[in-house]
Amino acid sequence: MKEEIMNLLKKEGKLSTETIDEIKQVDINDFKNLVEEIGKQKTEHIIADEISKNLNTKYIGKNLYVFNEVKSTNTIAKFLSTNNIADGSVIISEKQTAARGRSGKSWKSPLGGVWLSIVLNPHVDHSKLPLITLATGVAVAKTLEKVGIKNPEIKWPNDILINGKKICGILTEAVAKFNTIENVIIGVGIDANVDIEKFPEELKNGSTTLEIELGRKENENLLIKLFLEEFEKISELFDHEGYEEILKEWRKRSYSIGKIVEVREPFNKYYDGYVLGISREGALVVEKIDGTLEKVISGECIIKN
Repeated sequence: MKEEIMNLLKKEGKLSTETIDEIKQVDINDFKNLVEEIGKQKTEHIIADEISKNLNTKYIGKNLYVFNEVKSTNTIAKFLSTNNIADGSVIISEKQTAARGRSGKSWKSPLGGVWLSIVLNPHVDHSKLPLITLATGVAVAKTLEKVGIKNPEIKWPNDILINGKKICGILTEAVAKFNTIENVIIGVGIDANVDIEKFPEELKNGSTTLEIELGRKENENLLIKLFLEEFEKISELFDHEGYEEILKEWRKRSYSIGKIVEVREPFNKYYDGYVLGISREGALVVEKIDGTLEKVISGECIIKN
């Protein structure tokens, strides 16, 4: 993280090469104000004022940082979260050069998409983290419905699909100290108006965009505003332990339930099974070929039919 923050400061002209050499031993947290200053500079495509105008939230997105280009909004959010950033702060970038996904996957996020991270202090234990990801998926799906998508589906644990093609990914990361969750960083990437031809070959066939599905470009600033409003609604449910309502909304939009899948859990534990549903903890309930049941907490599910 330190190297990424230093590179951002250098790219934005806040530090010279000579200065970097002089301060290698300085605590990187001392540069919080410079990072915040960059996040408040004028940007061309994602406009903070347009998002904030008539934003109907109490705290989500009231503190916005918009960058022209970063490696990963989650990294910037993590850095700021360790420096007393306000709960509900949102970090957005017009482009990402090394966006991160589950299992350490990375890719570039070009202009035309919604690339953002939310800093939350939800006061929950680790067992509730899967539910935060599911709740975020519901918020994204509801946002897409608002702009005219009729059938967004959620593929466990962190993908939003339209007609079987991915349009959004979610990455939830905990910032912990002494086994206590201090903050949760929720990264969201929505392919709004991006050019799929710029995607890596392995992603092209399985991806789609709002522009393709709606036949028109979608205003990215409006899309962010709508999402932040939906996210606050779902996060308030989470804060008041409305887990059953969240799961109900998730199940209504599930792409995974009723599918035969290949489960890939950590430590090379692979097996095939039939998805029966989702547990109260957010784990995928899978019936294996031998009839035994498994609760999948983390990993990937590859749809086989």
